[in-house]
Amino acid sequence: MAKITIATCQFPIDKDPAKNLRPVQRQLAQAKAAGAQLVHFSEACLSGYLGVELRSAGDMDWDCQRACMEQVQALARRHRLWVVIGANHRLTGRHKPHNSLYVIDNKGRLVDRYDKMFCTGTNTKNGDLAHYSPGEKFVTFDVRGVRCGLLICHDFRYPELFREYKRRGVELMLVSFHNARGTKQMYDKYLIYVPPTVQSAAASNYFWISANNSTARYAWPSFAVNAEGVIIDRARSHRPAVLINTIDTKAKLFDASVAWRDRCMTGVLHSGTLVKDPRSKDRTAL
Repeated sequence: MAKITIATCQFPIDKDPAKNLRPVQRQLAQAKAAGAQLVHFSEACLSGYLGVELRSAGDMDWDCQRACMEQVQALARRHRLWVVIGANHRLTGRHKPHNSLYVIDNKGRLVDRYDKMFCTGTNTKNGDLAHYSPGEKFVTFDVRGVRCGLLICHDFRYPELFREYKRRGVELMLVSFHNARGTKQMYDKYLIYVPPTVQSAAASNYFWISANNSTARYAWPSFAVNAEGVIIDRARSHRPAVLINTIDTKAKLFDASVAWRDRCMTGVLHSGTLVKDPRSKDRTAL
């Protein structure tokens, strides 16, 4: 099996997990009705984002989030859907939580969790690092014969992460964002660099990418990219949406670096065979 139908979802995120659960419930039902096998939700969409919807981890209702997550697991089991959903993950003691994606299989079991590796900010007093602890583990899982990998928001700025997932055989990347509640100026910048960066990662690694976002004010719309780096579907900004796309990893798409990518990943940074020629070595001769 080399095909999977994925639902890429977006909706406005609230600070209350119980309120966020409602669109999750609706969109899971929509995804099931549309024939999806895997449903992809955005960053912190169940919990709310620390420093944005919530001032700090002290404002989190952890008991409510747990109850809502258990309901998502029950819905995954009822609809026979794989679900990837963003939420804060509580740690012990005074440790800051992780910014996470939970992986729930089609039997409702929590099978893994990805923790955002590159939290924004340069110290623990600004950006994500003021609220979150970074993770370090790559997460892959297989759905209907398609290997999937996970990243969160700022992680997408590091091509080394995409390349490592390629080494691990990933064919479909799920990248969850929360680029919302900013300024119009920030929105314009995001529109300029987010899609091309995602498209470049897809094309250079030859895998498909589902990229989603919140729909709060000044949030760019969710989209899906094929292995050529072409955007194949895009939602409307600031409106709830469920994008349905079938990923066919056996489709014959254009892959410019297929002949030499594997060698490149082992450290051989050229194609063909190097020559032994004095005129090749002499870099000051015409």
